[in-house]
Amino acid sequence: MKFLFAPIGIGAGLVAGMLGKKAFERLWAVIDDEEPPEPDQRGVPTAKLIVALAIEGAIFRVAKGLTDYGARRSFAAFTGRWPGEDPARED
Repeated sequence: MKFLFAPIGIGAGLVAGMLGKKAFERLWAVIDDEEPPEPDQRGVPTAKLIVALAIEGAIFRVAKGLTDYGARRSFAAFTGRWPGEDPARED
């Protein structure tokens, strides 16, 4: 099952990245009028960088998790087999 799901998982990951980036950009525009700080920028306040990175990380993790779960549910609905660990089958 892993080999059949791999291309779907990769595609879902790319979609999640795009969705996460857009969501972060929109949320950051509400928080601050300036572009979000990057770690390679000199003179960025550390607190502002921490907040930006924490928000960005949380958004990306949620987007990735929900997209991956949705892709797995769709795959299971189509094939009848869950692509990953299934605790119900281990009992």
